Amino acid sequence: MNVVIENKIPYISGVLDGVAQVVYLSPEAITRDSVKDADALIVRTRTRCDAALLDGSSVKWIATATIGTDHIDLGYCRARGIKVVNAPGCNAPAVAQYVFAALNALDIDPVGKTMGIVGVGNVGRIVEHWAALAGMNVLRCDPPRARREGEGGFVSIDTVAAQSDIVTFHVPLTRDGDDATYHLAGRRFFSGCLNRPVVINAARGGVVDTPVLVDSLRDGLVGAAVIDCWEGEPAIDLGLLNLSSIATPHIAGYSSEGKMRATRAVVRAFERDFDVKCASLAFEVSDAMPSRIDVEAVGHSYNIMADDHSLRSAPGRFEDLRNNYKYRNEYR
Repeated sequence: MNVVIENKIPYISGVLDGVAQVVYLSPEAITRDSVKDADALIVRTRTRCDAALLDGSSVKWIATATIGTDHIDLGYCRARGIKVVNAPGCNAPAVAQYVFAALNALDIDPVGKTMGIVGVGNVGRIVEHWAALAGMNVLRCDPPRARREGEGGFVSIDTVAAQSDIVTFHVPLTRDGDDATYHLAGRRFFSGCLNRPVVINAARGGVVDTPVLVDSLRDGLVGAAVIDCWEGEPAIDLGLLNLSSIATPHIAGYSSEGKMRATRAVVRAFERDFDVKCASLAFEVSDAMPSRIDVEAVGHSYNIMADDHSLRSAPGRFEDLRNNYKYRNEYR
């Protein structure tokens, strides 16, 4: 069995080597030619898995050591019998840490504030848990969950816009269907923001319409923007960078523990799907959630403004800052 693994994935080196012929390649070296004889790929978001990469290859299994799958053409893979697995929830505690470190850096006392959480899945649930522990009122917006579970406990995105002091996005990027999230935060959303909220995008860049957000910041409809995910990465919008209160290079989920969970998820999936036993992982990682939240302590656990400074100092190095990020430890 031939496996190609992106060499930027931490904690995985050597784990599959005893059960497969493994090649470790940089993202730019993962090409149609380099994967043509591969049976399996293990990648991150910077490797686009579609016809351009996979046509003519023997790939039948793709794992992404990430929550998101928008870099994978799922329709193409389904049509060709290629199984796709991901690592849902792996970095959720790190994203929650990012959100609350941002509130601390902005000197926002969360007690009594209303947080609108758009997308209450693996990440959004953890953010909701932290918000409740921090004494916040939570508005949950998740139409797919509302349809499955009933409308009680969920609100519309218009209600989130009208009532929230802080809005944080935790949805995948989708472009088709009734629940498409591409430019979910667009002109209608921002025109409905009545409390000049802090808007946090730690989901995907395309969830927010960048020019409209820029206009909304200039017009005072939005009080502050915290942007980790950008349209057009790595070529980010410098106007939005200049107007954002906090700007980081898509590293909200970049904790050591999150990367461990992602590697654990893809290795376990590989073992299950190929009926093999890989080498033991050289780490143990907890999935336990904190029982209390001290926002100032969260800020001490992660200096978000250091990441902001790094990006502002060299926005053209976005990809380098991301690829060579020193993973932080999560708040406990």
